[in-house]
Amino acid sequence: MTTHLLALDQGTSSSRSIVFDARGRIVAMAQREFRQIYPQPGWVEHDPKEIWQSQLATAQEALAKAGLKAGDIAAIGITNQRETTLVWNRATGEPVCNAIVWQDRRAEPTCAALRERGLEPTFRAKTGLVIDAYFSGTKLQWILDHVPGARAAAERGELAFGTVDTWLMWQLTGGAVHATDVSNASRTMLLDVHRNAWDDELLGILGVPRALLPEVLPSSHVYGRTLPGFLGAPIAIGGVAGDQQSALFGQACFEAGLAKNTYGTGCFMLMHTGERFQTSANGLITTSAAQPRARPEFALEGSVFIGGAVVQWLRDGLQAIKASGEVQRLAETVPDSGGVMFVPAFTGLGAPYWKPDARGAIVGLTRGSTVAHIARAALESIAFQSAALLQAMSRDAVAAGGAPVAELRVDGGACVNDLLMQFQADLLGIPVVRPQVIETTALGAAYLAGLACGIYAGLDELAAQWQVERRFLPTLPRERAGELMQRWEQAVAQATLQPA
Repeated sequence: MTTHLLALDQGTSSSRSIVFDARGRIVAMAQREFRQIYPQPGWVEHDPKEIWQSQLATAQEALAKAGLKAGDIAAIGITNQRETTLVWNRATGEPVCNAIVWQDRRAEPTCAALRERGLEPTFRAKTGLVIDAYFSGTKLQWILDHVPGARAAAERGELAFGTVDTWLMWQLTGGAVHATDVSNASRTMLLDVHRNAWDDELLGILGVPRALLPEVLPSSHVYGRTLPGFLGAPIAIGGVAGDQQSALFGQACFEAGLAKNTYGTGCFMLMHTGERFQTSANGLITTSAAQPRARPEFALEGSVFIGGAVVQWLRDGLQAIKASGEVQRLAETVPDSGGVMFVPAFTGLGAPYWKPDARGAIVGLTRGSTVAHIARAALESIAFQSAALLQAMSRDAVAAGGAPVAELRVDGGACVNDLLMQFQADLLGIPVVRPQVIETTALGAAYLAGLACGIYAGLDELAAQWQVERRFLPTLPRERAGELMQRWEQAVAQATLQPA
């Protein structure tokens, strides 16, 4: 029996492929970057063909590095940048325009008009989302209204819409599969997440023909098989999930109350809420979790726009370090931040603040402040923002009759920074747990595929495989942690002050 799994991890700046063994250990990995296209301020695009070609190339490379053939792979799992929107011709497979990336803000005027019409409660009740240009629905509407002939072709049933997972499956199967999973569909503003079905009222509001839409399926499901020419033989596609829901699954957060935080360019925190659809009273959104069965499952989600990117700014903007890996050594040359607070609101503040007009601020400077204090404050800013998210989640959990979050599972590139993880535990007052495999986004997709093809008997087996590499326990008195969070909130208030 074949016991290897291939995860396709299609991200915002690069495509990666990872081969895992049945124990969830990495066997081989390949990665390729692709172009970021900025046609005008606030617009971000990708070339759909570059997404596909870079992803296929890494899959072929990862198999070669692992010394495996297609016949050694039990199934493929796909995880992807969410909300990025593509439309293509069903007959030719040609995209009608570049992909509109999740970061793109061109649909904001449309969103403002929808909010003015008082439609936010309608979208929130059905989708769990706020009306925002971040999500796919208004990006799709923009394509239909601005690409010549697109709307008429869509109404004739000639076009297909998809998020990146759908585009990759279409390509891998030669157009035989036009489908998505519930976690990606839940990010479109078009899905009734209570029924896991496209909603006619929402489609009508946004003017989206139903003929465009892919079939919505569980996250663990045999979607189809790849064409033999791509990887040497057909391979089943058995798992699909948006990147953050996939990371939640890869962290074995299968039950209500379990939470993870992914430390990347930004930070994304999700807490599983089980089968309970819970609307946040604390600035979070509700989203569909990766669903191994047809039964709806949900999570609360909050996003920090600038996480690890603050280290890139220290390197490229301030030129305080030459390489990102130097930041911990520089920060450790001082015992603390010396009263300096750094609010990295370079693109506004995300959850739980939702302050799009906020701008970066460094406060608390004295004559004794050095670049090391600023570096330490920059690292700590990642933990402060994440702590604010977790506190919001715990308030929501308690309000719903549950318990506060008891531990935080962490992954992503910046979670290897021990100083940051210890400070995170100190602020939260709960253990911060780093697993042995921190590539949990790809691992989640592999696990979903493994469930679909029978490598794993069920969730209990996957939960037993999850292993701790290090547990960071809080050492700071709770009173002191509270004082620090209060000072952080004061710094945030200063960053959001508008000029007269």
